[in-house]
Amino acid sequence: MILTAGMGLAACTSPAPVTHGEGPAAEDMSFDQLAQTDFNRTVTIAMRDNLDSLARLLEKLYRRNPREWRKTGAPDLDAAVRQGRKAIESGHTPADLQGLRDIQILSVSLDPQYQGDRVAAFVLGLADMVIQSHGGETRFYVSDVLDARHVYNAARNVEIAAWLLASRRDEHGNPLLLANEMSDEATNLSFEREFGQLVGRLDLVANLLDENVRRVGINYMQGLLFFNFLPVR
Repeated sequence: MILTAGMGLAACTSPAPVTHGEGPAAEDMSFDQLAQTDFNRTVTIAMRDNLDSLARLLEKLYRRNPREWRKTGAPDLDAAVRQGRKAIESGHTPADLQGLRDIQILSVSLDPQYQGDRVAAFVLGLADMVIQSHGGETRFYVSDVLDARHVYNAARNVEIAAWLLASRRDEHGNPLLLANEMSDEATNLSFEREFGQLVGRLDLVANLLDENVRRVGINYMQGLLFFNFLPVR
């Protein structure tokens, strides 16, 4: 009886079977995390994942539109993707669009008259727009103050950009950039999934920012209501 019970308990406490594929990814411990609250960590990881999504969009768009990566001067697709990922991480602006920022770059990237690397302009414009909506930062600390409305607007901008990407045509009626594909030969909705994840994370951060401000007031009122003294040591 004891052996049977022990075996049952072991079965209940044994680790869940490992599944293949991507899973939650935290960051290694670093000294700067001492200046971050739990909320700061959440927003920092969300930003990291947003930039990763944009890097994947860059690669997917280059693969669907090889004429664009060839404009970079890179010897091959992989080199062009590495160059683009570095630009996303560093906040680099396309050389022919110097002086423009965020939604300005996005607007130019979807202009039929633009002759530059449309993929880089589109993705780097999105990256700059997302970063600027977070106060121009990609890591967040106790002293940072973010505006929920700006992050919310960034989510709506991503939705608009996705719609324009799917609908904009050149003078011959061809898509400015090939993205999602639904045909008898193939179905590819991976772009839509990436955009959806971007919007979801941005909306979550916007809601958390709004709730964070509201909870400060609620916690203060609860302290007054229940006459809770604040700790002094």
